[in-house]
Amino acid sequence: MASRHLSRSIAMQSLYEWDFWSKKPGALDPIVKRNIQEFGPGLESVDFIWQLVRGVVEHLPQLDAIIEKAAPEWPVNQITVVDRNVLRLGLFELLYENRDEVPPKVAINEAIELGKNFSGESSGRFINGVLGTVFRELEGGLK
Repeated sequence: MASRHLSRSIAMQSLYEWDFWSKKPGALDPIVKRNIQEFGPGLESVDFIWQLVRGVVEHLPQLDAIIEKAAPEWPVNQITVVDRNVLRLGLFELLYENRDEVPPKVAINEAIELGKNFSGESSGRFINGVLGTVFRELEGGLK
């Protein structure tokens, strides 16, 4: 598994656990550290994991608002915890990461794969639909 994909998986699992336990203040860092030890012992660098996790948390209200706008029939709290956090990660990469490092299609495809691996086939389609909608709006606004 490529190191960036593994990093995304660890970030998603950490955000999932933190979200599952009601986003308790101060709980995220120990969760991330434990998951890095458990799932990423061979990673050369863990900076990307921290960049993703901290970026999602920093932009959480904006990311959730975008999810609700892109999927109005699915309030954020009714989306499964896995799908919700995969969407947050994908949106963070799509909106806030350097496009030279993470092209939009890579961010979307990685999120779809995370959804399929950790949730299910229908999750991949749902994630693709939400992120695709946001991407099309971005592209339309950039022209």
